[in-house]
Order: sequence, then C-alpha cells, then structure tokens
Amino acid sequence: MKTILIVDDESKIVELARDYLEHAGFAVLTAADGRSGLALVRTRTPDLLVLDLGIPEPDGLDVIRAIRRDSNLPIVVLTARDDELDKLVGLELGADDYITKPFSPRELVARVKAVLRRMEPGDAPSDLIRADDVTLDVPRMRAEVGSRLVDLTPTEFELLATLARRPGRIFTRGQLLDALRGAAFESYERAIDTHVKNLRRKLEPDPRSPRYIITVYGVGYRFADERPG
Repeated sequence: MKTILIVDDESKIVELARDYLEHAGFAVLTAADGRSGLALVRTRTPDLLVLDLGIPEPDGLDVIRAIRRDSNLPIVVLTARDDELDKLVGLELGADDYITKPFSPRELVARVKAVLRRMEPGDAPSDLIRADDVTLDVPRMRAEVGSRLVDLTPTEFELLATLARRPGRIFTRGQLLDALRGAAFESYERAIDTHVKNLRRKLEPDPRSPRYIITVYGVGYRFADERPG
C-alpha cells in the first residue's frame, strides 16, 4: 500500500483529502506545519507528498527546497493563491504537479495516481532509451548523459523519456501534459516550460544554448535529431 503525506494547516481540507485518498486505497499521514511534515518525510518515508504552499514553520517552498536537497520524493503542491508566480516557483524548485484551491478531491486522487504511475517500472526489464548521448533506464528511472549520472524527479524523467523516444518529433505543450498525466486535465501549459527549464539546467552543457531539448517557437519542444555518426 502506498503512503501519502498531506501537509496542510486547514483541517477541513486535510480531512476531505484523507478520506478520498484512503477510499482510493492509500495509507495517509498528515501534518499541519512544515517542521512536522519534514520530520515525517524523514522518519516515515512516504511515497508522495501533498503540500500546501501556505503552511507555517517553514512554508511550503522552503519544505520543497529542503526535500530536494537529498530526495526525489514526488510532490503535488496545493495553493490557495491563483498566482502564476507561486506555481512557477514551486515547479522550479522541483514539485511534480500542482492543484489550486478550491479543488475537487477526485481530481486530487487522480493527480496523485498519475504522479505515482510515473515511478512505476517499465514493462520490460531492458527498457532503455538512447538518443544522442542520453541514456534512460526506464525500469530504474536512471538518466545518464555520456558517463554522467543526472538526478531527475519523476516528472522530469517522464518528460525527458517522452521526448527522447521520438527524436525530432515536435510535441505541443498539451501533448506533453497528456503524456505526463495520462489524461487531458484542464491544466497550466506553462508548467511544461518550467519542467523543461529544470531539465535543461540538469542536462545541458549550456542551458542557454540547448543541445538536447529544442524549443519550437509557437508550438512546443522536440528532442534534437540524431547526429550523424
């Protein structure tokens, strides 16, 4: 049974989210502030964190920073502020997805399941993706550029795998969102731009002049065509 940690200081939201997640078959832990949430991350090792950005001591953004220093724990952010900057900062720090309050608890369950699916092993134990000098070991979620190991979040890995499976193919932001979630949620396409920015920072020799993930202006992104041998 997968364990979900909810960190939110609004007790009614916590209770509603816990009820729906438990009904969906998850074990649920809860905390009301950042300090308690971080303690549970370290001692109980949940499978996914649902995190409100507005929690006290420390706030949600600082919690993401602390977790991302040594963990790729999947994170779904909750925010009551319909503010583009909050969403972008949370995603830039390494959150995998976000939901703006008020939200449907059914959508929360669907988002949690979608993020967890990204962590499941591939169908074949030898499922390797090779594009240029990027190698992705899908069952182990291991990414290498040449001989360098690249540490990616589950969302970053799945986004890179989607692009690298089809070098040269142009993907719209909407197609990439669908590939990540497995369903066409009404969502925030700029989130893809933020995940690409994070990928380039980790992957590219010079993120300002990308070699692997190429922007197709007005459309979306593609993985660079294979270079001739």
